[in-house]
Amino acid sequence: MARSTARVTTDRPARYAKQLAAHMGRKVPAEWSEETGRGSLAFGAGRAELTAEDGALLLAVEGAEESLDQLEDVVGRHLVRFGTRDELVVAWQRESGAAGTVQRLTGEEG
Repeated sequence: MARSTARVTTDRPARYAKQLAAHMGRKVPAEWSEETGRGSLAFGAGRAELTAEDGALLLAVEGAEESLDQLEDVVGRHLVRFGTRDELVVAWQRESGAAGTVQRLTGEEG
């Protein structure tokens, strides 16, 4: 399995993680724990882990190499949409050392 991670700077990491898990939970199995500040999303193509830290939301996706672009995009795009006001940017880094995809607010979204 290939892995990709992103560190999203925000003052509200737990709020965004909870919102992402609740939203995605309508379509895929999702969990969020307020106590641990951790959650997960289970997609057919792989899984995502959410971890709230002081000042940042840590994201990780795992799946087949050919699925990473899609996994990064789905998780990152939804998070950016929820964080429009904070202009969140999700820049993924592959465990192979290669840069992954980047999701950010564009002119037509805001």
